[in-house]
Order: sequence, then C-alpha cells, then structure tokens
Amino acid sequence: MTPTHTRLERGRSALGPALELVHTGRAPTRAVLTSELGVTRATAGAVATELEALRLIKVDQRPHAAAGHQGRPSHRLSVNPDGPVALAAQVHADGFRAALVGLGGRIVATAPDCMDVPADPQAVLAAVVEAGAQLLRETGRRCVGAGLAVPSAVAEPGGEALNPLHLAWPAGAEVRRIWGECLTEAGIGGYGGFTGNDINLAALAEHRHGAGQGAKDLLCVATGHRGVGGALVLDGRLHTGSAGLALEVGHLTVCPDEGAPCHCGSRGCLDVETDPLAFLTAAGREPGPEVSLLQQARDLVRSSMDDEAVRTAVEVLIDRLGLGLAGLVNILNPDRIILGGLHRDLVEADPERLHGVVARRSLWGRSGAVPIVPSTLDHGSLVGAAELAWQPILDDPLRLVG
Repeated sequence: MTPTHTRLERGRSALGPALELVHTGRAPTRAVLTSELGVTRATAGAVATELEALRLIKVDQRPHAAAGHQGRPSHRLSVNPDGPVALAAQVHADGFRAALVGLGGRIVATAPDCMDVPADPQAVLAAVVEAGAQLLRETGRRCVGAGLAVPSAVAEPGGEALNPLHLAWPAGAEVRRIWGECLTEAGIGGYGGFTGNDINLAALAEHRHGAGQGAKDLLCVATGHRGVGGALVLDGRLHTGSAGLALEVGHLTVCPDEGAPCHCGSRGCLDVETDPLAFLTAAGREPGPEVSLLQQARDLVRSSMDDEAVRTAVEVLIDRLGLGLAGLVNILNPDRIILGGLHRDLVEADPERLHGVVARRSLWGRSGAVPIVPSTLDHGSLVGAAELAWQPILDDPLRLVG
C-alpha cells in the first residue's frame, strides 16, 4: 500500500520558498502565500504554522478588515520581531561596524562604530566579532550565522580579499578563514561565517528589501567610504563571475587624459573621479578628521547646493558618473540602476542631468530610459552580509530544529 503523507509532510518542501516570500515582503497574507506557492489553502496554513513554531514568522489570525472589505480577511503574515538573528559586520576605509539583523532585513541592534582599522586583519575581525558577541549577550538572541562585508573583491572559492585598496591590509588576506576562526574562538554558533564584497552585498539587500525589488536585471553602483564599486543581480542572484571578481566598475576610465592616478595603475577611473574624496576636492573643501569622508561629502551635497563651488562639483561628478553608467548600460542592458553612497545624493540633487548624460551616451538613446533610482537602505552592506548568513535557513528552515 502506498503510504499516506500528511499535509505537513507534503508542505515541508515549501517551507523555504514560503519563508523567503515572507522575508522579502512578497507574501503579506496567507492568501497571497497560497497563490505564490501554488498549493492548497490547507497546505499553506500548515506551512505557516510550522514557520511560526520555529519562531521565524508571526501569523495574525484575526486581522482587521479594510473598510468596504467583503468576507473574512486573510491571516496576515510577518517576520517574528523576537526571532533569531544573524550577526552582520562591515569593514570600510573609515572604520567598522557590527549589527544583529533579523528576517526582513530588520536591524535589531548595532554596536558603536569604530573609527580605527589596524593593518592586521586578524585584529580587526577579532574586534568586530567581540562587538557582535557583546550584542548577542545583551539581547539574548539566537544567532543563525555571521556575514562580513569588505571593501575588496573577494575571490572564490577561498575567500581572499584580493584588493583592499583603501585599507592597509595585505593583498590576498584570507578574510573568510580569519573570520571563521574568530567566530569559533568567540563561541558564536550558527551555520558558518560568510564573506563578500560590500557593494555586492548592498545590491543583494536592495534587491530583496529595497529599491531593487521586482527588478530582473539590476545594476548597482555605489561609492563606499573610499572608491566606487558595482554589482549585478540577475534573476534574483548575484552575478559574481567565475571567481567572484565580476563588475569591478570602479576601474572604468572616465577621464583618460587629465584624470587622477588610480590605485590600479591607470588614470581617471570612476574609483578616483567620483568618490567622496574626489567630490570634496572638486568642491574646494579640505577633508576633516572628525567624521568619515563619505559623511562629509554627503552633508555638503545636502546642505550647500546654493554654494557655486559645491554645485559645480556636483555637476562635474554627475557627468563623470553618467559617462561610466552609459558604458555599463550599453554592455549589460539592465532594467534598473540603483545608486548608493554619495552617488545616491548626486542623483537626488540633479536627476535630470544624470539621465541626460546616460541617454546621450547610450546606444540609440533608448537605453538611456532605464530607471536610475537612489538606494533606499541606509546600511545596505550590513543587511546584505546578514542575507548571506540567513541563506541556509531560507533554503531549509528545518535546520533550526534542535
């Protein structure tokens, strides 16, 4: 006799897809979950109940009906605000930060920023892990894993930071191995330590929780605290190339003759022509030591557009950025472009100028119609680092059992 399977057993394969739908906000109700999964209402109910038992989501069985609504409203689904968290960390040219991030990209707790990055990766990552461990002790949360964002291409499969240009770290530093060892020494459990390039992870976060939701071919370009990075999300997955090194857009040449020397050996790259230091220099401002270069540049754009020198610097950087974006559009044909860091402030300051430059430089002008929008996540790299740590749970929520 063929064994009879329970509804829950039939629905177990749907646990991961269901959790991802709630995690990304695409299934706010059980009715939507049923439709998206292509299962019966009973199976969707069993799946939601199991995810709630794992303390991953909340099911509101008595939601209020909207005015004029006919019939009983569907159960509302949301991530559990008191559920497990991932430890997320970001290292950048001006310091490092640690945070706890729950499902839905919610930052639950953050440690104070550190403004010192020693030349020894071991010392930096040990300090980051200790800051994260302190957050876990204070909150009493269960940790599912840990993700780290670094301002460098991260080679696969070994996890070496090949070009930490704006850090004093040695090229090829084994950050994934060091990160894992620091986590083990601190006794932080979960399902492993993950590492990735900061802009790649910001793009992943924007695609799942921010301005990139719904995009099929998403291009993200952003200034970090120093330099410029890019990332591409295709059909919901990061495109990192054969060895994790794709989309080094910072080294597109936009000022070949009179451009500044770049760390890569060339001249006039986006990396040195459109980053915060380039903007402050173009605006005639001397960088100060009190806050990061990124914050100084963003504050200047937001508060001083009536200053002619600042306005001219904005126009210069937009023209350089637009030239680089047009080249990327011609090659990649994305359906949306997200700009982060200082670039977000530039596009908000003068969106028509940027769209105009891209349109004039794009093939037939048609590709210039691609939407160019500012990022919406203030800490995208942190949220993206957490996404790496959450992925094993999104693939199989039953990992949490026991």
